[in-house]
Amino acid sequence: MKKHILVIPGDGIGPEVTTWGKAVLEKIGSQFGHEFTFDEALMGHAGIEATGSPLPDETLEKAKASDAILFGAIGHIKYDNDPSAKVRPEQGLLKIRKELGLYANLRPIMLFDELLDASSLKPEILKGTDILFFRELTGDVYFGEKKRSEDGNTASDLMIYHRYEVERIATKAFEAARARSKRLCSVDKANVLEASRLWREVVQELAKQYPDVETEHMFIDNAAMQLVKNPKKFDVVLTANLFGDILTDEASQIAGSMGMLASASIGDGTGFFEPIHGSAHDIAGKDKANPLASILSVALMLEISFGLKEEAKKITDAIDKALKDGYRTGDIADANTDKAKILGTTAMGQKVLEYL
Repeated sequence: MKKHILVIPGDGIGPEVTTWGKAVLEKIGSQFGHEFTFDEALMGHAGIEATGSPLPDETLEKAKASDAILFGAIGHIKYDNDPSAKVRPEQGLLKIRKELGLYANLRPIMLFDELLDASSLKPEILKGTDILFFRELTGDVYFGEKKRSEDGNTASDLMIYHRYEVERIATKAFEAARARSKRLCSVDKANVLEASRLWREVVQELAKQYPDVETEHMFIDNAAMQLVKNPKKFDVVLTANLFGDILTDEASQIAGSMGMLASASIGDGTGFFEPIHGSAHDIAGKDKANPLASILSVALMLEISFGLKEEAKKITDAIDKALKDGYRTGDIADANTDKAKILGTTAMGQKVLEYL
């Protein structure tokens, strides 16, 4: 197989973690006889600094010409406390999702047994958890009309969904549920929000085409509670952009750290793969970032975009072996971890390559 991968390191710890995602791709390619070629591009704060745009035209052109994209992280502290900034790093991420038609964000909550004690939740509550989130990516308040009154004292963001936007991601979620345990939970706020009432209506209609899938509807507030109370009750979770953003960050505690969670943004063309953690500027350049989420994003890429399940499994097995042998980065270490086995970004990346 021959595939062209665009690497967008992005901001903060992005360059550090994507280095190891790329290295794993190269090793898998050599082991299985695949040819992966690479290019790099700027986005986010790095793009603004170099070109004035969070998504330079050259980056978008390269993205459209690639078979898949490996992304690092986006954001910078200089914008966090400046709500008046008109150009922001995150605009680049929203635009590339829109331009590439990436309407479905898949976030698997993969729980390694060795990290049960790394979570803030009790191991007996966590053990056996396996959740796949489907978060809609191109609608909701992130893309609706935004207004600010002339006096600056009133602001609004339009929460908007079209029927087709709900149908296309719900279809992907139902198909995934059918291939897993045939359970789907759709999360909304239909008791209050009109956009959620349309969401529920469309999901109910589509559910008739999947009679073999048990479909449950849950309000967002209850779902947030149930996720920490009894995460095993969920299998495939389908939800809107805003709710999905919040729930998947909450779910990171199930896996022990955001540094362990990968994601895939897909549509009908080029897929976009990234860890869910942010740019983490407080540890950037200090060899403290966890590269495992980026490496797991590569596993997702191989399976979802290229259909290479054996290669993807070899990556997750290598990570599992490293964890079983006691190796940790600082974010997933606990009081029982052998201090000699707490590794930095580079050492953990090299350790996964050894186990491959």
